[in-house]
Amino acid sequence: MFRKRRTSLSGLIGMIIGIALFTGDLYAQSVTLSISPGRGKREISVGDIFYMSVQVEDLDGSPAKPDNMPGAKLLYFERTGHFSSMTNISGKMTQSVRYTYTATFKAEKEGQYSYGPISVGSVKSNTVNYAIGAPMPAQPQTPSPSAGRSSDPDKPEYIGKGDGNLFLRAEISQSSAYVQQALVYTVKLYSSYDAIKFIGATESPKFDGFVVEESKDISESLDYETYNDKTYATAIIARYIIFPQQEGKLQIKGNTYTVSVDEREFYHDPFFGGLSVSRPKQLNVTPNELTINVKGLPKPIPADFSGGVGNFKLTSSLPDQKFVSNQAASIVYNISGSGNIKYITLPNLSQIFPPELEVYSPSSESNVNVGRSTVSGDIKYDYSFMPLESGTFKIPDVKLVYFNPDSNRYETSVAKGYTIGVEQGKGSDKSQSNIKTRFNPTLLPVVSKLSTIHRPYVYGFLYWLFYIIPLGILIVSYVSYRSYLSSHSDLIALKSRKAGKMARKRLRKAMIYMKGNDKENFYDEIIRSLWGYVGDKLKIPTSELSRENVAGKLAMRDISDNMIEGFINLLDEVEYEKYAPSGSANDMNTIYEQTVDMMNNLEEGFRKSKTAEYV
Repeated sequence: MFRKRRTSLSGLIGMIIGIALFTGDLYAQSVTLSISPGRGKREISVGDIFYMSVQVEDLDGSPAKPDNMPGAKLLYFERTGHFSSMTNISGKMTQSVRYTYTATFKAEKEGQYSYGPISVGSVKSNTVNYAIGAPMPAQPQTPSPSAGRSSDPDKPEYIGKGDGNLFLRAEISQSSAYVQQALVYTVKLYSSYDAIKFIGATESPKFDGFVVEESKDISESLDYETYNDKTYATAIIARYIIFPQQEGKLQIKGNTYTVSVDEREFYHDPFFGGLSVSRPKQLNVTPNELTINVKGLPKPIPADFSGGVGNFKLTSSLPDQKFVSNQAASIVYNISGSGNIKYITLPNLSQIFPPELEVYSPSSESNVNVGRSTVSGDIKYDYSFMPLESGTFKIPDVKLVYFNPDSNRYETSVAKGYTIGVEQGKGSDKSQSNIKTRFNPTLLPVVSKLSTIHRPYVYGFLYWLFYIIPLGILIVSYVSYRSYLSSHSDLIALKSRKAGKMARKRLRKAMIYMKGNDKENFYDEIIRSLWGYVGDKLKIPTSELSRENVAGKLAMRDISDNMIEGFINLLDEVEYEKYAPSGSANDMNTIYEQTVDMMNNLEEGFRKSKTAEYV
């Protein structure tokens, strides 16, 4: 029995040594190439994105950047993976290291191709064969950047790189409302990615036919929600209180948001099974459009309607207790409630107050809050009035007529009136005595002779000078104004001419952040400087800014390939440094100097460009 156990133990040790030797052979020096189509693809077609993976095992060197891939154009090349292992065989430690490099290509020409071998040091790789097929026919049901937006408010729309793992949904509190009724418009983000690092909007949504109040009541943390049988992390990233101004069907068009996320890609390792790597990814997404059916207020509209739609209350107060003729006093009216409170008008008090009380324009003080579902608060109107005579006078009640959408009827809030006693003041009309005007009937004698020579002023130079000077000012103003209109008529061309000035302004702001060691704001300002400069200079709308568009437009302006590649690499480096876990002032200073040099080089390239105007 003991001999049998010893034999089994010896066999087990031999098997372990064999596995270790096999592992050592597997980690021998090698360079391996492999081709894979883009995500969700089985074949490569013209216009597709595909990848070539280069695995380098137990070698000190790294592969050269592939720049001659047949039938394709290189977009990116970077190291994407690093794996190391330690093996102990009979007390001897052996380390194996494997690096993975990924080249991203865009297929441009149909055909059968091969690539390789490549060399890393003295080790050569295998040769890979691949085929690029004809372009795939367009699928009309697939959303694209040029496709029209969906009219279904529950159907998300994907723009640019948007996909089912991240989208936006716009919602409205009511699809049917009255004119001036407060509605809540929200934009909610849905994401199933590992992390969201940046969310930026190019502009506000288009609220044609609405008055808009932006609410700060948005999500401060992520929630989780199940939508279409899939769980997403959600957050409300925008909320507006909007008031329709006209009847009919009004549309709200959402704007494009740029979202930076971490995408996790999974792969299979022969020894460790399923592994994953996190990659940064940028998406451009837009929420769905919404249509609001706006109804007019019920007829007949009261003659003293204040324009208020909501729920309001009007109160009054009389701060002064003693009133004297020809001395100013005040009365305060306060409107409180929720709705379009900022757009309510009070009745004309001069028409309802007694004529003996002269009323002046009020001063106002508002305390209004844009909340989660409406605009609420109070507005105080302080009216000054002056009694012109002494006596007892009645300040009448003041009515505020508004429409309440909850009850679907017009309602009235009444501020109470007052009866006041006015004492006679010093400057009262009744206390003034009659003034008798006395004239001396005796005329003074003429002491000098009258001149017989009279020269009218119209013949003098000074007379005409009063006409010449205003006419000259008018002509100069007209010419200057026409010149100003001419130079500012083309706003796109104006922005292109001022692109350098705007970029320098952003760089000065970035320098302030750099001196304050504010890394996040510094890199944000550098990114805005780079994108803003090329967008304005090349006249590219913000919604169409992308690396491919910018590279193509720069090439059309005769900018060199090296400069274009340098610009794209600088953008990648800035975005990488922004999200890097650590950094220093030297890193920011280097990025700043590279950005200034790139701006100067591009500006010089534009001046030397053979193309006078970019089309």
